[in-house]
Amino acid sequence: MKKYVIVADATCDLSEAFQKEYDIKVIPGHIKTPDKGEISILPGWNGYDRDKFYADLKKNPDAYTTSPANVEEFRREFEKYALQGYDIISLTISGGISGAHGFATKASQLCKQNYPDVRIACIDSRRFGPGFGLLTVCAAQLKQQGKSFDEVVDYIEKNKNKFHQAGWLDDLSFVAKKGRITHPKAFFGTLAGIKPIGEFDYNGLTTVIGKVKGAKKAYSVLLSYIEETIENPSEQIIFIAHTSRYKQALEYKEMIENRFHPKAIYINDVHPLCGINIGPGLMAAYYIGKPISAELSQEREIITKYIESGE
Repeated sequence: MKKYVIVADATCDLSEAFQKEYDIKVIPGHIKTPDKGEISILPGWNGYDRDKFYADLKKNPDAYTTSPANVEEFRREFEKYALQGYDIISLTISGGISGAHGFATKASQLCKQNYPDVRIACIDSRRFGPGFGLLTVCAAQLKQQGKSFDEVVDYIEKNKNKFHQAGWLDDLSFVAKKGRITHPKAFFGTLAGIKPIGEFDYNGLTTVIGKVKGAKKAYSVLLSYIEETIENPSEQIIFIAHTSRYKQALEYKEMIENRFHPKAIYINDVHPLCGINIGPGLMAAYYIGKPISAELSQEREIITKYIESGE
């Protein structure tokens, strides 16, 4: 079986430790900073202080912008591995959010002109940030288990709609402005104590499927929601991600551990490249579950049931 590598763009938001543990190759993205400079950046804090970064971002959300690796950067990365005799599985942020998938696809065509025997699968993850990261880790786990190039590609394409988000966003107006949420009612993000519950849709955008008053009730509703949507939790790695909400993420982690006993559960910071488009106030779990329904109809019903029941 020919050897292959898994390459993801930097919006997978996987720390250096995860990259090393699962042998995931990450292509940097770009940030334009308040001083109008541009830097190439991988997941990590790169000299920023997490809480200060999010405080500054909240005050001036337009000061930072992001862009993915361009076609030439993808091509160079692909050719580096093609030269070493590897086939390539490329995973990118949702095409509903970014042009990265199109850039990777074009780069694969250019790479094949110089290396006609290389196989390159360009997969649109239909996810972003921590959800995309978890999907990438799952692909890498399959590779470590000895699965073939085709088996990994087939699994991800068939199952990417099973990667869930269950958490809240304190400030919908920020993510609405950055285009990471659909049909927002942003004013709910300004009401004290309201927790808008978000889930991924088919395009990898976050959609609000319910609104809960107070963190205590929100945790209860979210745990019940996970219970109805997760599959085989004891066999899973679960991510909990946050943007300057570490205390809440730690509480959520303990609740999920006690209720579902997953194989592993990690609290992950959302680093600047993704955080710029999410803003402060995200606290969510990411896991594999039942396929997400069209228009999130089933997911809305589940959330509504537990909100109305008072659980």
